[in-house]
Amino acid sequence: MQTPLSPDDLLLIGVIAGPFGVKGQVKLKSFTDRPDYLRRNLREIFVGKKLVPYTLTKLHEHKPGLLILTLRDLETREAVDELRGCEVFIRQSDAAPLGTDEYYLHDLIGLQVLTEANQEIGTVREIIETGVHEVLIVSRPGQPDALIPVVREFVVNLDLAARQVVIRPIEGLL
Repeated sequence: MQTPLSPDDLLLIGVIAGPFGVKGQVKLKSFTDRPDYLRRNLREIFVGKKLVPYTLTKLHEHKPGLLILTLRDLETREAVDELRGCEVFIRQSDAAPLGTDEYYLHDLIGLQVLTEANQEIGTVREIIETGVHEVLIVSRPGQPDALIPVVREFVVNLDLAARQVVIRPIEGLL
């Protein structure tokens, strides 16, 4: 018997955009930049809020950001259409290994943000993906949230082990 899934064990890889063709294939708006790794290594996905497991029998990249999935026991266009808009997750252990200086965005939530002068700014509450770079939304006690672009000009050190982000603020950033 498998251990129950915890949301902490899962990574969001995309959202079902709808059916592809008439034989139950699934169009997935993908958030991954490693579809080749998923194609070679992924065997199971979890769909929707109830994390319904599906066995993946085939995956190919239709075009950048759009994957076509074939799932066991999902054989009609209508069955896929019922899943439209559902989020698709994989086990974190099934994801491509992270490279040096790579991290999962969810790992940044809760990090303490400090300046180079060791002045505490606040805590990372959320991350916005702009398409160019990520932006940290930092909660500051008694002040409005700060928006910190995750670029080398501002982020001096991102230390997941120490749970800290050290920034070099410029005038108007905070």
